[in-house]
Amino acid sequence: MSAPGDVPPEFLDRLRPICRGLPETYEEPAWVGVRWRIRQRTFAHVLTVDPDHQMAYARAAATDEPICVLTFRSPVDEIHALVASGHPFFKPDWGADVLGMVLDDTVDWAEVGELLTESYCLLAPKKLATLVARPAEWGR
Repeated sequence: MSAPGDVPPEFLDRLRPICRGLPETYEEPAWVGVRWRIRQRTFAHVLTVDPDHQMAYARAAATDEPICVLTFRSPVDEIHALVASGHPFFKPDWGADVLGMVLDDTVDWAEVGELLTESYCLLAPKKLATLVARPAEWGR
């Protein structure tokens, strides 16, 4: 990695089709890492946390080693359940509806797709959100 926040290409290769597949989304560099947005709202942000630079992320993820994390929006009741389940989920100190997830070799990419779709639907205009299948409908 060449700069703080650089994301391993294999994670970007998995996240891009999920995020870009949602209506009217776009990708851009964030203050650190990469984020995906609908209009002016960020529904997904990925970065590699350097505990010396992104202290709030490191504290939230309970790490003193560099790790790759994904943050996104989620309903508060779902956040409580996912955080209670433990790794890979964590609750950052900012935003009541923000959830964090450690990305590593054990990631369930189908679950990531569901969570990011739900994040998108929470922030997108209703007419766009109705164009995508909700995660709860995927199991039917």
